Amino acid sequence: MRKPRDYDAELQALTEKAKGLKERKVRKLGELVVATGADALPLEMLAGVLLAAVETEDASAKEAWRTKGAAFFQGTRQSPGHTAPDKTGVATNNGGAASD
Repeated sequence: MRKPRDYDAELQALTEKAKGLKERKVRKLGELVVATGADALPLEMLAGVLLAAVETEDASAKEAWRTKGAAFFQGTRQSPGHTAPDKTGVATNNGGAASD
C-alpha cells in the first residue's frame, strides 16, 4: 500500500521556500540600491524615480536605461562626472570615455 502524502508538510515547505526567495529578492534589491549610490537619494525621490520608470511607455528611454544597467553590471559604467541627464532624464555620455 502507498504511503499517503502529507500535503500540509509539503505546503509548509513550499511556503517557507517562497518566504526565503522573497527575502533574498528584497536583500538583493537593497544591495543594488547601495551599489548604484541611490541610497544617497531621499526615499521619496527614489520612490518617484522608480514609479516613473515603471509607468513610462517611452521605449527609447527604457532601452537607454536597460543599456546603462547592463553596462553597470558588466563593470563598464561611466563615472558620475562624465554623465549629464538629457531631456528624458537619461544620463548620456558627453564624450567621456567609459571607465572600468
